[in-house]
Parts: sequence; structure tokens; C-alpha cells
Amino acid sequence: MTPRILVVDDDQALAEMIGIVLRSEGFEPEFSADGNDAVEAFRNSEPDLVLLDVMLPGIDGIEVCKRIRAESGTPIIMLTAKSDTADVVVGLENGADDYVVKPFNPKELVARIRTRLRPTASDSTVLHVGDLTVDVPGHEVRRGDTAIALTPLEFDLLRALAEKPNQVFTREMLLEQVWGYHYKADTRLVNVHVQRLRAKIEHDPDNPKIVTTVRGVGYRAGGA
Repeated sequence: MTPRILVVDDDQALAEMIGIVLRSEGFEPEFSADGNDAVEAFRNSEPDLVLLDVMLPGIDGIEVCKRIRAESGTPIIMLTAKSDTADVVVGLENGADDYVVKPFNPKELVARIRTRLRPTASDSTVLHVGDLTVDVPGHEVRRGDTAIALTPLEFDLLRALAEKPNQVFTREMLLEQVWGYHYKADTRLVNVHVQRLRAKIEHDPDNPKIVTTVRGVGYRAGGA
């Protein structure tokens, strides 16, 4: 089945270029050029992934991201011309999985998309970390009888840590394993998503016991 990508960008020339690239790589693009229409376009097209510009007419991309994330775990990659501003962090805090800075290399964009759409490795592993059960084939995390809703990326992040309890992962290791980066990249991606994950799985996110920080190194899973 052809993966559908919703492209939300008011730059018509750029959107057309992205559409050409996506079609050549076997994706089916849908388009929206207005923040006010983007959430409805998302609901109508039911895409497998969203490419979302930060600067949009109507509501901005941050708000669109927030609204989509409130109802869906569909992967979201932000498109931004502001690589060194608060926009990046705010977008991640509101649920974006990754971001690409304009102008970008089309091959890099496609690689990011494929990483977010890659199927979960099929195995029958059930992991335990703290008081959580991580059902890998069921793609589900539970505390007792209560399911905890995670986005696919949050699940992948927890799984990576839980598969090797008490091993310390540097941010660079997590960027490569979870995000598919094979070169130096922005470690804020990891920091923000660890915070989002903790907000969902920890009894006290300000005093984490399941995903802990190893100061100056990275993160590890363990505890209760």
C-alpha cells in the first residue's frame, strides 16, 4: 500500500518540488497551504506522515502540530527555516517527531520520512522496565491493566532503552538508533522527547525513576 504524506506548506513552488520528490520515491502526497485547513485535511486524508511548515497563514505550524497530536500519533516532521530558534524546541514539545531545516537536501528528507515509516521489527519480545510492561509485537505499554498512549517514536525510544536496562545511551546513540541519524545532529531532539516520554510514564516526571539521566553522558532505563 502506498504511504500517504500530507504536505502542509504555503510555498507553492516548494510544495510542488516536495510532491515531485515524494512521487518519485513511491509516496502519495496530499497538500494543504493553510494552517486553518490543515487539521481538516489531516482528518480527511488520514496520512501516514505529515510534513508541516512552521510558518503558515491562519494558525501556525506549531498549533497545527499540537492539534494533530491531541488526536493522533501519526509521525510529524516539521519544516523550518529557523534552525537556531525556540521554534524548533516548541515544535518538538508540542509533538513533532523530527524537523528539517530549509533549504534541505531531498535525499535527506526522504531518509527522515523512511525512518519514521519503517515497520517495527517483528518479534515476540515483552520487556519490563520499572513497573511497566512493553509489549513489542502489540506496540503497547501498560502499567498494570492501564495502557499508556505513546506515539510511535516515543514507543521506539522507550523500547531502545528497555531492551538494554541499565546501559547508558549517549544522545548520539539514541539519535542513530531511534531517529536514524548517522551523522552529528541536534541532541535537543533526544532531550525533548525524553521529557515527553517521562511525562507519560513516570509517577513523578520531575523525579524520574524509569528513564534516568546520567549527567554528562546520556540516559538509561531501570528502576521502579
